[in-house]
Amino acid sequence: MNRKTISTRDDVTLLVHEFYKKVRIDALLGPIFNDAITDWETHLDHLVTFWETSLFIGRKLEHKYTGNPLEAHVKIDTRYNQTITELHFGVWLNLWYATIDQYFEGDVADNAKRRARKMGTFMYLKIFEARHNKKL
Repeated sequence: MNRKTISTRDDVTLLVHEFYKKVRIDALLGPIFNDAITDWETHLDHLVTFWETSLFIGRKLEHKYTGNPLEAHVKIDTRYNQTITELHFGVWLNLWYATIDQYFEGDVADNAKRRARKMGTFMYLKIFEARHNKKL
């Protein structure tokens, strides 16, 4: 398959939808995501907007992301008895990279990898910080 640059919302839609196909069938991540997300169509649209906003900073976009992904992830960790680990984030990141590499190349694809890595690290640290703060 010829890889292309990520340049439109349709490209981001392809990336997000193909990525979450992988997540949903993954042995580690699938059970968590499939249990937590009840309306996949709405959730995927929300995630497309998140990534479009993140990757196309400075562009005038029809859709702008609003939300608090950190709060959502802390709630999931609580729901799963604080069992989310660095392994979950590592698998998530590996699936993200694999999906990007399958379909895309170029600067925006590289940026999508960097942003995901930074976001995963940030989420991981903040989840553990939230655990500690709840114990105080």
